[in-house]
Order: sequence, then structure tokens, then C-alpha cells
Amino acid sequence: MGKKQKKEVEQSPKDTQFNSLIIESKNVQTVVLMLDSPEDEILLKACEAIYKFAEKGDENKINLLALGAIPRLAKLIAHEDKQIHKYATMAFGVMSTHSEVRKSMRQLDFLPSIIACLAPEEDVVVQELATLCLASMSIDFTSKIEIYEKGALEPLISLLSSPDPDVQKNSIECISNLIKDVLPRSAFTEMTGIIPLLGLLNSEYPVIQHLALQTLITMSNDTDSRTALFQNEGHENLLRVLDNPEFSDLHAEALLVLANCLEEPDNVMYIRESGALEKFLLFVTSSTHSEAQKHAAKAIARSAHNSETRHILHQEGVEKTLVLLLGVNNDEIRVAASEAIAVMCEDEASKETFRAEGIFRLVPLLMSDNVELREAVNVALANLTTANSNNANAVFDAEGVEPLVKSLHDSRDAIVSGAATTITNLALREPIRTSIQSYGAMTMIVEPLKSSNTLVQSRAAIVVASLACDVNGRTELRNAGGLEPLVELLHSDNDEVRRNACWAVLVCGKDEPTTHELCKLGALEILQEINLSSSRRNNFSEIAVSRLLDHNASLKYTLTGYLSSSDIITDGFYDPGRVKLGKKVLTLEEFSNQDLNQHRPILLINAKRTNEPQVVATSTDDKVIEVPAVSSGRNVPSRMSSRDKSSSKGKGRGKKDEEKLKEGEMLQTKAEEEEKNKQWESPYDVLFDSYISEITRSILPLPNIRDQVVSLALFVSDKMGGPIDKEMLHEFTWELHIAELKHELKSNIIPIGKIQKGIYYHRALLFKALADRIGINCSLVRGEYNRAWNEVMLIDHHPLDTIGLLIPPKAYIVDLMHQVGQLMKIDSPEAAHYKVCTGCSHRHCKCCKQLSRQ
Repeated sequence: MGKKQKKEVEQSPKDTQFNSLIIESKNVQTVVLMLDSPEDEILLKACEAIYKFAEKGDENKINLLALGAIPRLAKLIAHEDKQIHKYATMAFGVMSTHSEVRKSMRQLDFLPSIIACLAPEEDVVVQELATLCLASMSIDFTSKIEIYEKGALEPLISLLSSPDPDVQKNSIECISNLIKDVLPRSAFTEMTGIIPLLGLLNSEYPVIQHLALQTLITMSNDTDSRTALFQNEGHENLLRVLDNPEFSDLHAEALLVLANCLEEPDNVMYIRESGALEKFLLFVTSSTHSEAQKHAAKAIARSAHNSETRHILHQEGVEKTLVLLLGVNNDEIRVAASEAIAVMCEDEASKETFRAEGIFRLVPLLMSDNVELREAVNVALANLTTANSNNANAVFDAEGVEPLVKSLHDSRDAIVSGAATTITNLALREPIRTSIQSYGAMTMIVEPLKSSNTLVQSRAAIVVASLACDVNGRTELRNAGGLEPLVELLHSDNDEVRRNACWAVLVCGKDEPTTHELCKLGALEILQEINLSSSRRNNFSEIAVSRLLDHNASLKYTLTGYLSSSDIITDGFYDPGRVKLGKKVLTLEEFSNQDLNQHRPILLINAKRTNEPQVVATSTDDKVIEVPAVSSGRNVPSRMSSRDKSSSKGKGRGKKDEEKLKEGEMLQTKAEEEEKNKQWESPYDVLFDSYISEITRSILPLPNIRDQVVSLALFVSDKMGGPIDKEMLHEFTWELHIAELKHELKSNIIPIGKIQKGIYYHRALLFKALADRIGINCSLVRGEYNRAWNEVMLIDHHPLDTIGLLIPPKAYIVDLMHQVGQLMKIDSPEAAHYKVCTGCSHRHCKCCKQLSRQ
């Protein structure tokens, strides 16, 4: 209010004696108070002055707010005098552009008065400032709802066709804010607001065009709105924008509207038939506007989630467009294109199309510095290679193995899981699998196995399953410490993670060293626990248990009580007796560390000699100092020849000899330290080793299996105390013999060769161990009450046998205790008696009664 304001106050009819008064005021507070005047001329002058004052800046608006101008102006918006109404509305509209003022305005019921200002008969200036007020108020969520509920949408739509650009701008801005909510958006479509909205695309003012496109973007997120847009040929209007080089700043938004419309399969068909889709894809590739290309690629990705749309896009050659976008030197565009490729890969035909150029453009991007791009590319390659061996070969040919393996150590989980999937797909071919392993994939996969992300855990476990097919892969994983985190995944509550971990354990359990390590880590017990639960077990968990046991005969016999003819007993086998499923079975080393106890002894099979002592020698011209390595816990002192002793008396050689002696002592000390650090080894069973040599000489040369079986039975019986009469079994003091052996060895572990008085389970174990050494197929079955027996498959020879006739073999049980060498048919009473009966001859014993009747 820099200028003096002159106010003329006319005489009131009641004050006929009062002359007119001209008022000059420099105080804005006085002018605000004038808004309460009953005289129209004063009100008009005050409203006009406040409008001009508020228009000068935000500080003035705050001053007017503090002086209480807002509620006074709100009352004057609906004044009967058109000039007062005009300036009050103008002042109120200008004031509404300030956020603090709007807070005060929300406390007033002024919206009906402002909305009334949108009527067609209103002055254009009133419409401009009223729409400005509504546009400003619509920024706030609560006011936006109230504006719609008070009925402002319909008059705002009408004003979109106003000849005044300011009215158009304010109206479309308010509508753009309103239709962000569902109800106003639906109402806008029903009121055919699309038609005037599309008309604004031809405006001379870029700000109006941008606001119109922003509104169309919001509208195109709604199915009904997209339909209305196409019914009114909205795509044609958008294509005209895209065809106009002068509208390059609008291309990105126009593309986004068209792209949103692609999510509707019917719209895609309509666009295709009109030729607009071809133009759309052509524009995407030729555009120099990066934002437009990025939005287009993202739109393709969204629309391609629909199978029908995906098929149409493929027919229109969208793959070529996306491949070209991969070559644009813009990471955001590449990310969007890669994401679209990943979605398009759900169509098998698209997978084939991308092979020619797409894969060769994607692979180099795996080493990009942009983490978002690496993620999108990894996902795309994972989808491209899934169930498509030709694409997997293309990735390999494009030298993608090394960057994929390196991606396993990326900090982003999505990149790791994508790379793991691609590696799994590539590993299906042996040459590629060898290449993957050569880059240390098994070492790199250890960290993903430790991830807290279940998707990464699951994919990492599958990588292990795919690469552990050969011994090199399993060895690398074992040496890298990967078995421990793999076993931990068996505890997972996630079904997919647990299933894939079981699968990986199943594949890893193909060799004895890996199986031994898995069992040591508790994998067998965990798998058994899983199999006890109907909700947690799976096909892989059940097979994995069998696989682990197949490569650990000791555990298999301990837990199942059965070894088939294919389960070979090797050196280091031990039998601790029956252990229930789910219980941990101690290792032989752990048993060796236990104190002597009264429990059943652990039977050991081991014909493997311990390492022979190595001689470390140093020589001089006339003397040799030998330092034998430490063996079997005995220290062998260093020695010198007598000639050396006599010659060492010379003074000239005294120091030299002393140095050599010290060197020998140092070597011996080193050997002792190595002995301490040496891994525990099973005791060597010299008698069992001699048994092997003996049967190899005497039994192996026999002409047929039957004779070998009988001879081996006699051999075993002879070493274990000979035949025992059933009725005299109680006098066979085998328990005392076993106790004496434990005391003699000061150990709970007894080598099988040490036992000279053995019963059923001792003899059956020895028979199986020896039979496996000379190639006699037999099984070992554990029974109750210290029983165990061997089953062999033999062919019965019959006089009427025809030459060349194949006769199936029959199962027999070998008698090792009583009528040694007798072969009993598996289903015979004698066999049942041998497996169960104690030979009591009691009148209530069913077995004895049955045999006596025979």
C-alpha cells in the first residue's frame, strides 16, 4: 500500500447533517477493518486495495492473514454487487496460493461460493481467480475431497473449453489433482471429460499441454478411462503429438499414456489394427528423447505381463525394438529394455528371437557399474536360458560364464539369485559345466548359501546340485567350506529352500569323502528328522538319506540293520550295534576317545596298514645320520654307525659332527610335532589282513560260487570258535572272551580278527567282510538277540536242466554257527529257526516243534 488511498464516505440517510469525508490510509490494518463496512463503495475500494496488496508477495499475504482478512473476504465472495464480488474473489484466489493461508481457509465454508464463480455467465477474471483458488486448495488431500463432494468437477470440465488460457490452465490443474482419487476419476469419465481434455493437446501453451498429458497419464491407469480414451480416438491425438517435432518435450508423456493403454489387450488389438502400434514402436527406436524411450520400454514391460498382449507384441517385432534400446548409451533405457526382455521371455517364440542379438548385447552389461542395470540383465538372462538350451549355449558363446560367476558375490540379492539361476541353466551341458567350475563357481557359491534371503538360499542350493555332479565340483565345495552352510539350509522353514537343500545333499552324496563330511556335520540326522514330518519331508529328503547311507556302509548297517550285496564293506567299517533313526551315530574316532565301558563293543574291519615310517637322512662324505619318523607313538632315537663314532673323535670334525647331530635332533623334533598333528587312524588288524591273504589263496580259485560260499563259511566258523551245538550254546563263553579283549586292548573298539569266540553277529560280519574281498555277492542282515545272518543268491542245478536255459537264482541263508556250511532256503523252517530260535528245545517253542515234526 505504497500509495495513499482516498476514501469518500457519503452521507447516510440518517446523517443528513454529516458532510462527505475523504479518507486517506497508509495502514493495511485500517483497510482490513474497512471490509466490515456496510457501504458498498468502501467495500469495493477495500477489496481492490487488498487484492493489489496481496498480489505483491507472500509476506503481504501473511500480514493480511494475521489481520483477519480471510474470513472477511470469504463473506464478500457471494456479495450481490458484482464489483465487490469480483475483487473479493480475486483477492481470495491470490491469497490461496500460500500454504499457511490455505490452512486458515480450510476452517471456513467458502467452497460453495467459489464453485458458484465457475458459472458460464461469470466474468472471465472471476473464473480465472476462482479456478486458481480451487487449483491451490486441491493440492491438500482433505480439500480435494471436499471440492469434489461440493460439485466442482462438472463446471471445471466445462471450463476446459474456455477461450481464456489461464482459466484452462487452472481448471486442468485442479482436475489433474482431483482425479488421482478413484471416485472423481470415474465421474470424470462418465461426464465425458475426455473430449475437452484431448482438445487441450492442441493448445498453444506448453504448460497446458503438459497438464493435459499428466491428467491423461492418471486417467490411463484406469480400465474404463482407457476404454473411453480409445472410443474418442485418443490414440490418434497422441500419435499426432508424437509425429510433431515441435512437441518433442511432450513425447515422453505422450508415450507413457499410449504405453498405459497397451495394458488393455483389446486396446492393443485396436492400436494394432489402426497401425498405431507399428508407429509407436518405430518412434521408440528413432526418438532422441531418452525419457520417452525409457517410458516406452517400461510400458512394454507392463503390458507384456498379459499373454495375449505378449503375443501381439511379438508379432509386431517388439524384440527388435528392445534389442536396439540395449544399444542406447543410457543406463536407464537399458534397465527398462532389460526388464521388458525378462517379461517377454515368458513367450517361447520371443526367447528364440532374442538369441540372435539380444543375448550378445546383454552379456557385456553384466559387468556394468550400474547396479540397477546388472540386476535387470541378470534377471533377463535367467529367464532367457530357462528351459532353453540353445540360449544357454549362446550365453556361453558370448563369454558370459566368468561375469556370471563373479555376480555370485554381488551385494544385491536379486543379482545373485538371477546369476545363480542362469548358471544352473548353463550347467545342464557338461562342457559348459566344466567351464563354470574352472572359474571357481563352487567357491563363490559358499557366501550365497549363507545369505539370509530365502530366494538366494534356494537358488544357491540348486547351483550346488547342478555343479556337484562330478568329483571335482564336490571336492571344491568341500574344500571351500560349503557343506556346512548347505547342511544348515536343511533346517529352513521355507519349503523351497529345504527341498533344494535336500536335492543338493543328494547330489553331493556321491562319494565317500563328501558323504563322510556331510554325516559329520549332522546332515543324516537332520534328514531323518525331516522325513518324520509329513509337512516337511519331500522326495529329495527321502532319497538323500538312502544316498548318504549308500556311501557309508557303517551308518547304513547301524541305522537300517541291512547291507545288500552292492554295499561293500571296506577298511574302516565299524559296527557299534543298532541305533534308532534320528539318533546321532558317533564316528570311530569319537568312540576311540571314550573310556572303557560295559556296553557292546564296536567291531572294526580294517586291513589297511598305517603309514610306514619315513627316513629323513642327511649325508656327508663319510657319515649318514638317519632320523626315523615317529610311528605308532614310539620315538626312535637317531643313530650313527660305529665308523662315524670313531671318526668323530677328530678335532677338525668335532664342530661339524656336533652341527649334524643338532640338525638330526631338529628333524626328529619336527617329526614328533607332525605325529601330534597327524589325523587319527583306525587300528590295523593284522589277523584280518592275514585272513584275506589266506582266502585269496585257498577259496578264490574254487570253480563255483556254491563251493566258495561253503568253504568261506567253514573258514569263518573255524576262526570264530568252530561249530556250536544249539543245546550247548549257553556254554559258549563268548561274552567273557569279548570282555577280556576289551580289557587287553583298553578300548571299546575290537578289531574283528582279534575275536576267537564269536557268535551269530560276529561271524556274519566277518563272512560279509571277507566275501566282499573275493567277490562273493552276499547280504548282511541284523536280527534280534545278537542274531545276524548272511543271504546269498545261488542257482539250483537240476538233472533236467536244459543247456542254455536261464534259471533264476534263489536266496539262501548260510549257517555259520551250527551245521556250518549248510545252505538254507530263505523261506524254510530251518532258516526261520536260525534267525530267531535260541535252540531251547522247549515244548512251547514253535520253531523247535516244527523242526521235530520234520
